[in-house]
Amino acid sequence: MLVRTGGMPAARTLDDEGIPYETLDALYEQSRNYDTLAKKIAAEVRRRGKEKKVCYCFDGSAAEDAAALLLLSKGAELADGKSKASYFAGLARLSEGYEAVSAFSLAEKRLVLPLVVYDLTADNVSDVKLLLGELFGDETPALLVCGGVQHRIPLYEADRFQGFGGLDGLVLFDVPLLEKKRFSFEDFIAILRRLRAPDGCPWDRVQTHRSIRINAIEEAYELVDAIDREDVGRMCEETGDVLMQAAFHALIEEDLGGFTVGDMITGVSQKLITRHTHVFGQDKAQGADGALSVWEKNKMTEKHQTTYADAVNDVPECFPALLRAQKIAKRMEKGGWDAATVENFERKFREEYGELMQAYKSGDGAAVAEELGDVLFCAVELGRAVGADCEQALLDTVKKMQRRYTAYETLVRAEGKDVNALSNEEKDEYYKRAKNASDV
Repeated sequence: MLVRTGGMPAARTLDDEGIPYETLDALYEQSRNYDTLAKKIAAEVRRRGKEKKVCYCFDGSAAEDAAALLLLSKGAELADGKSKASYFAGLARLSEGYEAVSAFSLAEKRLVLPLVVYDLTADNVSDVKLLLGELFGDETPALLVCGGVQHRIPLYEADRFQGFGGLDGLVLFDVPLLEKKRFSFEDFIAILRRLRAPDGCPWDRVQTHRSIRINAIEEAYELVDAIDREDVGRMCEETGDVLMQAAFHALIEEDLGGFTVGDMITGVSQKLITRHTHVFGQDKAQGADGALSVWEKNKMTEKHQTTYADAVNDVPECFPALLRAQKIAKRMEKGGWDAATVENFERKFREEYGELMQAYKSGDGAAVAEELGDVLFCAVELGRAVGADCEQALLDTVKKMQRRYTAYETLVRAEGKDVNALSNEEKDEYYKRAKNASDV
């Protein structure tokens, strides 16, 4: 007779009946995780079974014991016991519709309420509490069974009790949506669906992809602004707003009979797997640049881009001009266009600047605009050559000039002068002082 652990109630029953047995407690200390433990237990039972007939004893149903399932897959005979999950569910008066999971495998499962957690011990109860608190909220109502005693508690009290034995568990009850303090992705989608329902919000119901198109851009810019300000609180808020825009478009399409939220999640998940073939496949990548090359190769394959021109023309037209220029130039270079180097910039800039001056002298406004565009594109190539992000570089300069001008005007006005009535010499002097004062 082999017993999974001497701490379980079945072992005490064997003691009472005077039935000799050996425990497999030593395997717990030799195992890194629950899966490893199950494999070691199954291997030990099978090893012993080659010498003589062996009975492996565990609490609960075979469906709740990974080692038992492994042994069953190898042809072992089963005398099943009462489910631990159903025992705890019965104490909590849960009749159906609950999720059940071992405390040892919580992190590997997709969890929903109501939830029954079995295999709870003094060693894992704190980790269980923290994980479930992160998902569902610390104040989620729960039933804790500890040492055979039932306690109705908020979740955060789960690890404050003593006397854990061999058959302990935790039941988390479902909470009405409007009473929740912590929400899941499913709750989030449920709220948006409620807003789009016939008796929901009149404004949300009538929105279309095009009517809220600009919102996605605005929310993305607000997130970038929060990142630039290193404001973590706002970053949390704005990432949620960006997610809401994506989910809202998916729900609009669901109502139109197109793709669903599930399709959206499936698509991006598949993309992450198929483009990271250096992680999930056979490709190799050295460093960040190597990983990016693998990503871009796989992206071209997925988008059925057979030429580099396909990739060049795939850059979204709604991108800001500078950002779009950077991406197009980068893709052109991958397709054999001149590499972005300082030497190439100097040659090309002199050429384009000369053409701009000729157009300016001719008075041809359209030609001036065209040649100015060529000069700006040269500047983008220079940015790429020196390894700078042109969009960010220009944005930083714009902010710098805002600070300098603010300091400039403040100095001028402080001395009772008019900013529009200064001589060139005065302007230069105030500019130098403003530059020093703004420390940029």
